[in-house]
Amino acid sequence: MIDLKRIFIKGGILSPSELKRILNYAESLGLDAIHFGSRQDIIFPEHMMKDHLESQFPKLSTSMISDPTYQNIVCSYVAADIFPSTTWLNGSTYLYVLESFKHQPKLKINISDPKQQLSPLFSGQLNFISSVHEDYWYLNLRLPNWNESVYYPVLIYSWDISKISKIIEETYLDAEDVDELFILVNNQIETNSRTIESELEVEFKPFPYYEGMNKMGINQYWLGLYWRNNKYYLDFLNVFCDFCLDNRIGKICITPWKSFIVKGIPRESKLMLEKLLGKSGINIRHSLLELNWHLPVNDEKALALKKFIVTNFNQNDISTYGLTFAITNRGENKIYFTSIVIEKNTLPNIVKDFHIRPTYNVLYCENFNPNTQKYLVYAQDVDKIELPGLLMELSKLYFEELGESEEDQSLKELGQNENIEKEVYQCGECLTVYDSEIGDKKFSIESGTLFEDITIEYECPVCEAPKKSFELRTI
Repeated sequence: MIDLKRIFIKGGILSPSELKRILNYAESLGLDAIHFGSRQDIIFPEHMMKDHLESQFPKLSTSMISDPTYQNIVCSYVAADIFPSTTWLNGSTYLYVLESFKHQPKLKINISDPKQQLSPLFSGQLNFISSVHEDYWYLNLRLPNWNESVYYPVLIYSWDISKISKIIEETYLDAEDVDELFILVNNQIETNSRTIESELEVEFKPFPYYEGMNKMGINQYWLGLYWRNNKYYLDFLNVFCDFCLDNRIGKICITPWKSFIVKGIPRESKLMLEKLLGKSGINIRHSLLELNWHLPVNDEKALALKKFIVTNFNQNDISTYGLTFAITNRGENKIYFTSIVIEKNTLPNIVKDFHIRPTYNVLYCENFNPNTQKYLVYAQDVDKIELPGLLMELSKLYFEELGESEEDQSLKELGQNENIEKEVYQCGECLTVYDSEIGDKKFSIESGTLFEDITIEYECPVCEAPKKSFELRTI
């Protein structure tokens, strides 16, 4: 990021007309493509920057920031209405909260729904995570001068998020712990907080497929677009923005995975859009092996390493459904939000003048759940050629553990100890088991409920496959 500068897109949400203004600016710099960043921002090469973007484009609601102390706000609006969500949280709520921010934050702020997986929950320094109570949020703090993350002692009201964020930025250096910070904040502003009745529980689900044309409600579609090299070419984006404007599509959303999603495409416009994508040569069905990676922006070596690993995965017909990967340089003090991390080791200064092959570390998060933020070392100082095999070993370990709740483990032990055969229903997609003796806590299905008595709306608790995907098995 040293040679790159960012346009902050608040929450990753902008209108087609705003994007066209940015594209026009990029063209004036002689660029043919733009990049997306992991915090839902837009990236430009620094050497081509011009000063005072706002003065050249006064109607542009985004802001060009050259000072690295400022940060973009990340939010999961991009997943609203297309992926599972908290009951009360909709797109309008995100927009109201984002609009209330009148200052440019210096701390990384995430505003997220724990029911979705597309947007990371804990990659910020102030992580607002929706609770079951309407308009109230948990606040997870990962402040720069604190040794570990902690939770704010009360739930935050939606319309207090922006002002509490600002006060925390101004006071956190004076606080030794969260209790002292709580007092400092309350001494300066009045808030409509709520007592925390239970700790935040974030259920793990496999990473979703977020590309292609997909049904949204009855008469609308959503489209996810991804370029593996993170170069979004201006000529296509200009035509695409015109399509959005002509078809009353108001928002374009940048994802933290350096892609973008457009929601609310009218049914009558679907064919027109498919023809546009086809004539432009746009691939909208990449393998999940391609989509679930997080790479540094404009890092050709990291992109080459990803291609090498993905090619090996394809050659071995390996599935990584639900897993996510990151490539990073060791010592960059980043907050990861993927299941598996490949760290490139830094060469000692004494050997930098010699040609030495780089080595890598492989880490994976506890239970393969990025929300745990607890990473375990799987291998250290390994050569590039060893990485595909190690990652395939990890993927097999992941699938062995996938869907094994405490109830599943107890059932397995019972079968081993007593050699009892019993009939259960198993998901044909991910092999999750429904046992009538246990039920399903997620869907409030009590133990003793026969599979035949469950409503047709029942879905697999792991991969969300419909009830009809389950088949009778003897174990």
